[in-house]
This record gives sequence, structure tokens and C-alpha cells, in this order.
Amino acid sequence: MIALDNIRTDARLPLPARLKLLLDRELGMGNFLDRAVANNPAPNRAFLFAQQPGNPETAPEADVVAYSLARLVEVRNAYASWYHAQGVGKGDVVGVHVPEGVDSFLHFLALTSLGAIAALVNGRMPAEVAVEYLGRIGVLGVVADAPRLARLRAAGLDTERGAFHTDPAELPTTLAADASYPGVFPYAHDDDDLVMVCHTSGTTGPPKAASFGHRQFFLGKRQRLWNFPAAARNRLLTALPQSHSAGISYLMTATLLGLPTLVMADTTGPAVRAAMRRFQPTIVAAFPQTWADLAEIGLEATGAQHVHTWINTGDAAHEAHIKELIAHGRRPGLLRSRPGSRFIDGLGSSEMGMALFRKVSELGSTDYGRCVGTPIKVVRRAVVLDDDGRELGPGRAGRLGVLTPTRTPGYWNNTGATVKSSFAGYWLTGDVVYRDERGRFIHLDRVPDVIRTADGPVYSLPLEEAILVGCAFVADCSVIGVRDPGSPDAQAPLAVVRLRSGAEEVADLAGSINAVLAAAGLSEVHGVVVAREDADFPTGPTGKMLKRQLRERFADHLTGITA
Repeated sequence: MIALDNIRTDARLPLPARLKLLLDRELGMGNFLDRAVANNPAPNRAFLFAQQPGNPETAPEADVVAYSLARLVEVRNAYASWYHAQGVGKGDVVGVHVPEGVDSFLHFLALTSLGAIAALVNGRMPAEVAVEYLGRIGVLGVVADAPRLARLRAAGLDTERGAFHTDPAELPTTLAADASYPGVFPYAHDDDDLVMVCHTSGTTGPPKAASFGHRQFFLGKRQRLWNFPAAARNRLLTALPQSHSAGISYLMTATLLGLPTLVMADTTGPAVRAAMRRFQPTIVAAFPQTWADLAEIGLEATGAQHVHTWINTGDAAHEAHIKELIAHGRRPGLLRSRPGSRFIDGLGSSEMGMALFRKVSELGSTDYGRCVGTPIKVVRRAVVLDDDGRELGPGRAGRLGVLTPTRTPGYWNNTGATVKSSFAGYWLTGDVVYRDERGRFIHLDRVPDVIRTADGPVYSLPLEEAILVGCAFVADCSVIGVRDPGSPDAQAPLAVVRLRSGAEEVADLAGSINAVLAAAGLSEVHGVVVAREDADFPTGPTGKMLKRQLRERFADHLTGITA
């Protein structure tokens, strides 16, 4: 049994070694594991603890697998030898479609060591979507666990095309006597070598394949070697999807620092709350859906008592959920720790390589209302542009453009989409924002989600924020544009809400919500739908709301037309 509440921190990276790695200009995504082993004085001490897929929230600690740096190298080399025997080499793209958890990271390490490119596919992605995506990027072969492999084949995976289609359970985890490798192993990456392809969330259309480079993906994360909390006094619980670039990024950080880390396979609120009780983390990283779950079910004081930092990335988190979290734990002060924790919110996207905006919330913070803060240091410039690419001044809504060396080299096999996603050197993130007089950015919407009403554009995110803050009976909500019966060529706002479990019944739901919106000076919704099944509140593989599906499902809700 692994005693998660009594982990030794011998695997931590000493301060001089952190400085040495910080100054290593060749350090990047393709070689960080070997650099970590070379600089860590305790490569045999376990630091990474992986929850196994399929466990209920009460899973015994015996089902948590521990990895040291040496063990990571052993598994990587065993996998790499197998891949090499299948003909995988420099520049080959291999699809990895496994359950959430540490397995995506292990396959990424193995493929990268051969100079190959891991195409990581979220384990929750529907099979038909995954098959189309894998075919579009042209993978050499696919590794998927038995249930997913069967679903891929049933969805039309071309088993005649590609070098292999296999269950990763068949791969060796220890070195065989006849293991073989390329003449140069591990592969020595150049700055521009690609290391990984990760898909976008697919919230606005079919998921796109964003590529990542050895140097490009590591830029902006190098500073964590110096400013990330010390491993001797901290432990990280990551509930990020590990097939996502953000999940890989934080596991890289943990590996370099020897930071005790629990990798969740189940990122739902109940599972994370139960794991916090056992692991006692000081830092928790997740996507917004996990925070929504935790806010709804409530945290346990015993599990959150040592948390000083919550880290969010992807979409910005909601004020109502943030406040539920920062009420727990303790954060450092000048002389002694203070009650309450801090929430680091980072708006980002797969294409930007990391979260490029930062806002820190603590008890007493007032920077809410979808404020995402200011750009981090690696961002050379962030601007608001109109549809013609002209820069807009403070207070004017437009498209967010970011100039940063961390941006993706492009979409794999889709030069056209890459070209259309940039303007004059700025990467267009697909977000609608405005900048205030203090230089802070406020997130209003995603471009496809703007509600085109007869009176002009209505932005959904401020409405959702106000509803969550002002309506205690709402656990989560999504505001979309549907057909306006009073103006056939326009849309009208419709709110789809999930009610809190045990909340008192509200007689006039729409009236209550609109009273809150009116008080905030925002547009009112023309109707409210209570989500009673999963299809009423669809989320993608990473937990993001699929508003395009909502629009299709409730397109005629206000007109009274039924299918």
C-alpha cells in the first residue's frame, strides 16, 4: 500500500540543480526527463503517484501506482523499444487514445525519445470523432486500450491502413533482453523539432490538431524551475486531462522538480474531493468543470486544509466557484500564513501553448466579472482587433490577438486554418474581449457564441457570470442564442441551467434570473431551460460546454416549433 499521507520528499531537486536547469538553453519538451535524471540526486525515489483508471472515488491506495525518475525511464525505454520494433521513427505521428491518467504521459515520453510525434486523444472523445480526427492527421498507427480500440474499429477505423493498431496492455513495461533502439537514442531534439499534437476542445466545430515544438512548448514554462513552490514543502494534485497539453505541461514541471504529485484518472468533483482527503495537497490544478463540481458538492476542511493555491487553465473560471474554493486552506503571508487560499486563473488555449493571462483571486478580491487579468511576461503583446484587423482602444469589444513565441507552429495537415488564425503576426485566439483603462482584459465570449440579436450583439459570458453569482439555486449555466420568434433573422438569449441538488423550487425561474441580470445592467434572457439529462447540458472531452450542440438542441425552443 502506498501511504499517500506520508510521502517522503527525497526526490526533490536541490536549489543549485534548479538553477542549473534554468540556465540550460537546450532544455525542452523532448529531453526534460533525461535532464531531470542527470540532475536529481535521488532518481530512485518515487514522486509521481498515478490513480488507475476505472477506480471509484473510494479506491484503496493500493491501486495507486508510484513512479520514480528511474522507473519513468525504464517504462519509457521499454515502450520505445516496442515502438521501434513496429517501425516508428523520426517524424512519425502515432495516435494514443487511452483512459485519462498517467498513460498519455508515458506514451508521450516513449514516442518523443524516438523523435516521433505523439498525437494524444482524450480518452472521453466519442469514437466517431476520434476516427475522423486520427484519419485527418494521418497517424502511422494507433495505441488504444481494448474497449476504445473496439469502439474505434466499430466507428470505421481503417485497420488496413497504418503499421499497427494495438492495446497498450500488450506493451512491455520492463526492458526485454532483445530490446533494440535507433542508433541515436534518446533522440537529440533541435529547437524546431515537433514533439506532440494535441486536439482542441471541439466546442466550436471538429477538433483541430495543434502541433507543439521542443523549444516553443517549453518557452514560458522555464520560469517554473525557479518560481514554482518548493518540492520539500508541497505536493500537487493534478485533475487536468493528461492527454491535453496543459496536463503534459504540469507533469513535466513535477518531473523536473521532483514534486510529489498525484495524477487523477477521475477528474470529477467527488473523486477529487476523496483524493484530497488522502493526499493532502498544497496545490490543485484542474479545468473549470472540476471546480464547478467541487463548488456544488462542497469541499471537506480536512482535505483542503493545506491548500494554498488552486491553478486553473483553459477557459476562465467563474467567480461563484472561485469563492467557494478560496474560503478553504491557508496561503503564505509575510510573517505567518493567513486563512484562505489563492486561485490562479489562466485564460489560454491549446494554440497559445499555455495560459497567457493571469489573475490571482484571494479573500477580498474584487477583480471578477470575467476579468482574466493581464498577459504574463512571455507575451510580447496582446491587443483587441476589429474584424478588419485594426487595433481597438480601451472599452471596445473585439477579437483577442496575441503575439507570443509560445504559439503553436500550426495545425497539423491544415495550413489553411493556420493561415486564417493569424493576422499581422498576432494569433487570433477565437475570443471576444475588451481591455479596460488599467490594461486588464475582460473575456466576453467565444466568437461563434456571440448572440446576434435584433438590437446588436449580446455576449453570453457576462450573463452566465451574473446568473451564477446572483442565483444561489443554480449550480451551472450556459447562455446561448436561439431563433427569435419576434425577428426571424435574429437570435434571442436562452439560459440553460443545472439546478443545485436540494435547492428550493423557484416559482418564477425566468423572472428570478432576469431580475439578477437587470440589476447587473445586462440583457435579459427570453427563456430558461432546466437541464434534466446529459443531453440538455452537453460537455466535451475536457469538460467544456458544447454550445453548438445546445444551439442545435434548443434552436426552436422560443418559437414553439418541435421536430
